[in-house]
Amino acid sequence: MLLQRLTEVAGRAEADGELPPAYYRPKKIQWVLRISADGTTARLDDRRPAKGTKDKPLQREAPYAYRSGKRPPPNLMVDTAQYVLAVAKTGSDGTASEAATQEALRRQADYTDLLLSWAHSAPDDPYATSVRAFVTGGGLDRVPVPEGITAADTVALMAHDGTWLHELPTAHTAWAATVRARKSGSGISGLCLVCGEHGDLLDTIPESIKSGAIPTSGLGRDSQLISINAAAQGRGGSLQLVNTPVCERCGSRAMAALNLLLATNTHRRRGSDAVTVWWTKEPADGLFESLDTPTEEHVAKLLDALHTCPDPVAAERLDPTAYYALTLGLNNARAVVSDWLDIPLGRLRNHLGAWFAHHQVYDGWEDTYRHLPLWHLALATGRWDAKAGRYVARSAPKGLEAELLHAALTRGPAPARLLPHLLQRIRADRRVDHPRTALLRLALHPNRKDHQVTGPAPQLDGQNNEPGYLCGRAFAVLEAIQRAALPDINTTIGDKYFGTAMTAPASVLTNLHAGAKGHLKRLRRDKRGTHFALDARLSDAFAAIAELDKGIPTLLTTDQKAWFVLGYEQQRAADNAARAAHKKAQEGDDDTPDEPEDPAA
Repeated sequence: MLLQRLTEVAGRAEADGELPPAYYRPKKIQWVLRISADGTTARLDDRRPAKGTKDKPLQREAPYAYRSGKRPPPNLMVDTAQYVLAVAKTGSDGTASEAATQEALRRQADYTDLLLSWAHSAPDDPYATSVRAFVTGGGLDRVPVPEGITAADTVALMAHDGTWLHELPTAHTAWAATVRARKSGSGISGLCLVCGEHGDLLDTIPESIKSGAIPTSGLGRDSQLISINAAAQGRGGSLQLVNTPVCERCGSRAMAALNLLLATNTHRRRGSDAVTVWWTKEPADGLFESLDTPTEEHVAKLLDALHTCPDPVAAERLDPTAYYALTLGLNNARAVVSDWLDIPLGRLRNHLGAWFAHHQVYDGWEDTYRHLPLWHLALATGRWDAKAGRYVARSAPKGLEAELLHAALTRGPAPARLLPHLLQRIRADRRVDHPRTALLRLALHPNRKDHQVTGPAPQLDGQNNEPGYLCGRAFAVLEAIQRAALPDINTTIGDKYFGTAMTAPASVLTNLHAGAKGHLKRLRRDKRGTHFALDARLSDAFAAIAELDKGIPTLLTTDQKAWFVLGYEQQRAADNAARAAHKKAQEGDDDTPDEPEDPAA
């Protein structure tokens, strides 16, 4: 199914002129060997960017095929200086051994044979005639090798008039035939599982995924989408593509399309250890980008679509256009398909709308709802650096970002490991902010797939009688009382007792409730309006707790701890909203008296 969808992408890209020739991919070219018209001389031009400049290196679509083994074959026209000019690899001491020199000569001989094979296949091509004369006349041996060139530098052939020889139609045809012969060497023919037609089948996928296309913390290298080179890995001990029959045309086009998608910036999302590419069967709006760059306009459209068709099946009927998303990781030289999604576009809109609805948080100061980028949510699961005022890069659990992405695209539950890890980080960092509150809402939702099931409210919920939620609200009110009575205090009860209160609230809340009487007495003397507002709020909070079967819980479960943090943060957001409204009212009325003070101070 995946290869079929990729060949569809290749067909559209080919029609738009975006698909490179078969077995071609972008290469950086450091040197250009310009051959004269009669093939008697050649000049080697240095095309490397000058040091200290911001010039970009020369890059062209050039012949490429994955090669390995003890005798890796050459590429047509464009290859390393080891193949073109017999530049030997040097050791750590800067000198080339005899074995390295002989290997360079062997590779140059293979490169020469490949050039002559192309030249003989195009007898009427004047460019082929000049190359044949140059090679047979020993021209490659006469090219002076300049200082500074290395065996790994790429050298491309150019005609006297500036024509890139590897871009000639005859070169395209010859190179495709060469790769086809290498990769279909077994001569087996049969039914291709991708196109459903009979043809010559591949031994191995001819093109690899380009190095750097898949993020990795290790050494970047080309990787294979399908690679079975050990009997223990294949079904029935079969190697390579025996159990995955793919014809040469489908194999080459599928990989060309995948590399094209991985090279784009519009249909690609790179994480810390995975990359996701997406496409649609028919042109569609760029909804996928809203996950990392949510705008009010995009989110509003998605939420409207969700409210119009809360049932994913109903949304699918309205827009059945297909949407595909592929997530790839890397394991040494093999690509790992971490996720593959094939759903109607209407259902995707429903899922994205639910994603934003289920994690939105209320900002009391701005009196608005915030929708967080997915990358910010993933970052907030890492460690908070209080001195730097930011989350520490790469401190989030490995793979968690990809799991959140899967939940967003499929409307699935939050990862099981998210909640305990997040609570541990909140307790250690003493940091509760919008991204972490949003993650708590996601993790506490009982069933994200059922549109009739409501999860935690995005703002303060006066009807919520969860024990942890009520305890969190009470703790926030106690902290607000302390801040109002002692505005210059350095260490608040939140700094001292938050971690303990979210685990074992009974003893903490009881003691703090008794200690708040002194603060309320001070407020009654200095800020009567604030005193009455906070005293009433505190009484309501503890009255709600008193109605619980067992009063203040002694210990909280994992879910109850999350409810505690959510109640604490939503109570603070409501207080901020009240404070902002009071401040706005004071600024708008020049005759506002000194009393009563800000009721949420």
